[in-house]
Amino acid sequence: MKKIYGNDHLLSTLESMNRRGRNPHSIMFYGEKGSGRKLIADYYSRMIMCESPVGGKPCGVCSACVNISKGFHPDVMRVERTGKTEGYSVKTARSVINDAYVKPNNSSGKKVYIFADCRNMDVRTQNTLLKIIEEPPEYAYFIFTCGSKNEFLPTIISRCVNFGVSVGTEDEAREALAESGYEKNEIETAVSCFHGNIGMCTSYITDEKLRRQVDLTKALADSIIRRDEYRLNVDFFSLGRERSDIRNVLSMLDMLVRDAAVLESDRNAVTIGCFRDGASALSESITVFQAARMHMRIEKAWNAIEANAAPPLVLAALCAEIIEIVQ
Repeated sequence: MKKIYGNDHLLSTLESMNRRGRNPHSIMFYGEKGSGRKLIADYYSRMIMCESPVGGKPCGVCSACVNISKGFHPDVMRVERTGKTEGYSVKTARSVINDAYVKPNNSSGKKVYIFADCRNMDVRTQNTLLKIIEEPPEYAYFIFTCGSKNEFLPTIISRCVNFGVSVGTEDEAREALAESGYEKNEIETAVSCFHGNIGMCTSYITDEKLRRQVDLTKALADSIIRRDEYRLNVDFFSLGRERSDIRNVLSMLDMLVRDAAVLESDRNAVTIGCFRDGASALSESITVFQAARMHMRIEKAWNAIEANAAPPLVLAALCAEIIEIVQ
């Protein structure tokens, strides 16, 4: 089984519950993208389905563990996301509910449903799932992963056991990446951008698209530092209309602005963004108040795009607002 870093206390708690036969039927793992929340969700599903657990831990070698790791287990369902927003529809929720009342036919006598990346799950979908989460069949388990538990209705949160998933340390990220066989220079570059976030470090090494997004974020920062409105507009325009691309770049830019605010107060502070040098340079030209205003404008822009506003128009407005702030 793949080693999980940075969450020893969480894993210990899950294993203790499993030993005592107290596994929650509805559980939520939340944390930043790349922190390992889906990896932990898979680990929890193996704990539930394992034929020969050892001290609360899944054995990793039985047919259930192997099939789950390969994504082949018929009673561990990774619920499909649909539509332009890649969300979970009411129709999908109703299908899960109907299936949940069909008893499983496996050695564990259990079924697991994994709702991964529940970002902004539709309120109607949440309300549809509410009753079965509150009163599930004794053999059914529901696992949700998300960036923040506050993306769910309070009624859903209160009916789930909620666990925050943490990123590892930079040294743990180096160890994990080295175990995966990556070169030292690749590892150091990835860690300089994404620190202890092993998932994002791995994606940076393997995904050219993410590397381009990091480069674009750095270019945006340089344009802001130079107060070059034309260049900033060109950089934003190059993002295109793909929402996932826009979300990733705006998120990285927002973290860079956060870092600038922190470094303005403490030059030795730990940063979380992908461009410490850029954040340091930006911190010398803007105040904490200006950084806060910029954060609000970035958040406003993303909310507008999620509400189906035209990305080019929103990003053009964001460009003008940022330049106004830093002037």
